[in-house]
This record gives sequence, structure tokens and C-alpha cells, in this order.
Amino acid sequence: MLLACASGLIAANIYYAQPLVGPIGAALGLSPRAGGLIVTLTQIGYGLGLLLIVPLGDLVENRKLALALIIVAIAGLLGAAAAPHALPFLAAALLIGIGSVAVQVLVPYAAHMAPEAIRGRVVGNVMSGLMLGIMLARPVASLITELSSWRVVFYLSAVIMAGLAAVLACRLPLRVPVSKLRYGDLLASMGHLVVATPILQRRALYHACLFGAFSLFWTTTPLLLAGPAFHLSQGGIALFALAGVAGAVATPIAGRLADRGWSRAATTFAMLAVACAFLMTHVAVEGSALALGLLVAAAILLDFGVAANVTLGQRAIYALGAEYRSRLNGLYMATFFAGGAIGSAVGGWTYAQGGWTLASSVGLALPIIALICHQTERPSDGPR
Repeated sequence: MLLACASGLIAANIYYAQPLVGPIGAALGLSPRAGGLIVTLTQIGYGLGLLLIVPLGDLVENRKLALALIIVAIAGLLGAAAAPHALPFLAAALLIGIGSVAVQVLVPYAAHMAPEAIRGRVVGNVMSGLMLGIMLARPVASLITELSSWRVVFYLSAVIMAGLAAVLACRLPLRVPVSKLRYGDLLASMGHLVVATPILQRRALYHACLFGAFSLFWTTTPLLLAGPAFHLSQGGIALFALAGVAGAVATPIAGRLADRGWSRAATTFAMLAVACAFLMTHVAVEGSALALGLLVAAAILLDFGVAANVTLGQRAIYALGAEYRSRLNGLYMATFFAGGAIGSAVGGWTYAQGGWTLASSVGLALPIIALICHQTERPSDGPR
């Protein structure tokens, strides 16, 4: 429970800015076409942390590493809250992303503590906390902004992170890795893992596509809802984003399915769910009550599919070996967060160019690509 709560609180930092692209961009002088950078820089920082810092979980005592990263996140949150214009904010966003990889030190930590027979369930439970944090971040940020200011969101999160660091310092047991590799050798070994691990290659590709679609959806729908078709306030956008929280129930379900050997069918279902979510949004006339209801249903379905797929992927790669679990997790997460960063940037650009029609068409293409690749899997690709 502690790890699930900590994961949710930390992961939320990456997503507070997503529904606030409009107000933050207006306050800091960013054009609508560049607004996607507000989310993209955080995800780029997260990706760098996954590649360069998370692998240290195989080398450095895990509690100290997680606490150091939380302190980095606090510095970034305070910098974002106080930023006078765009450049300092984007630099702080990068720092928030780097510090937030603490969550990817904690998830493999939970996997190390769990026996093989229930590892999928344990990872699913911790990931449900992480997904709740991601999904609640958007409505919470919108609601706080409606009541006060977007800067208050970042100040409050910095205070929460400080309290969380104190709790984790007192409650987490030590976990000292057995690896004796030097840092340079540790990073060099990651290239070998990429080349020699087909299941990592496939799972990272699948979720890069799905997470790219996820980021595109949640970057562009606040712009759509605030626009002339729907005229929603930040409070209304908060209620819309709250609907996506229902998707978090997918993570423990997916973990149990993976423990029973049903990963392949569950993965197909997750990809189809994300694709169907985008298709649903074109059934009704934009701006109508039915269109808004279908957008809500699409948000739930999309979040469900993405949450299920990430847990299925983690269960598969965590089964490959405890001694390099942090490196595998870092590579997996870095790949799909790169997909998320691209999704956010492309989403902002496509929405500015062609509205929801163009943006959602790109969003639909991504899970279709993943599904086509998934159907080419062979038994020799490893456990699924």
C-alpha cells in the first residue's frame, strides 16, 4: 500500500501540466503550436532519467536512490511554480521528469519483494496506485487552477513530495543490489539487453504506440473541450479527466491475467480498446451532449487499455531475471515515454493544424500499428 501510494503521488508530477497547457502557455507566452512542449519536456526528462538513473537500481541501495530523486523532483516543482516565463518553466519541467523516475525505482523494488507466483498481482497492485496518480493528476490540477492558480498546483506538490520523502525514509527497508558492475559497464550492458531480448523490444514498441496515443488524447482533449464546440471551464475539464480514473482498475486485472498465462489475449484486447476509444469520438456531432458523453466513455476505455498493457509488459520483462530487472524496466519505460513525448508534441501540432479530426486520426493509427506488430509474435520471441 505504501509503495502504491508513493508511486501514484510521484507519477502525478508528470501529468499536472497536461490539462493546463492553455493557461500555462498563455501566462508564459508560449504559442498554441508550442504548447505541447510543456508536457513534452517533462516526458523527455523522465525518459533521460529512465535511461541514465533507473539502471542504478541494480547497483545502488534502492531507498537512497529513490529519496535522492524525490529531492530533484521537489526542486523542479518549485522552479516551475516560480517560473517568470517559458524558458525557466521548460527547464524546471525537464527536472520534474528526471526526479519523477523515483517511481521506477519503487516498482521493481516491489517486484523484488514478491514471490514469482504472485509477482504479476503485486506489480499490478503497485501499478494501480501509479495509474491512479496519473489519472487523478489531471482533474486535481484543473480543479486547483479553477479555484486559485496553476502555480499553486506545483507548490502543493512540492510540499507533498517533502512529506512523502520523510515517510519513505522511515518506512522502507534497505535493498542493496548484488551487482558489482561499474556505472559505465552498467550502461554499456543495456545495449546488449536491447539487442538480446526480443520480448523487451516488442513490449517496448507496443506500449510506445499505446502511450503515444494516450499522451496525444490527454494533451488535445482539454483544448477541444475548452474550445468553441464545448466551452468547458477548467472545472468542467477536471470532471472530464476524473472519468479516466476508472481505467486504473485494469492494472490488477491485467496482473492476474498475466500470472495465469493469458497475456497474449489480454494484450490484443488492450490494443483494440485504445483504437476503439478514438473511433467512438466520431460517432456524434462535435459539441453535442452525445459527443461529450462519448468522449467521457472514450477516456475510460483508453485509460483502461493503456493501464492494462503497461502491466502486462512489466510482468513479461520482470520474469526475465532479477539481476538486471532495473535495467530492463528503465529501457522499457524510456522507450514508451519517448512515444508519449512524441504523442504530446504531435498532438499539439496536429490539433493546431487540423483540429480533433486530424489529431484523433493520428491517435487511432498508433494502436493499430501496435496490433499489427503484435500479431507477428512467434514463440521464439520469449514469454508473453
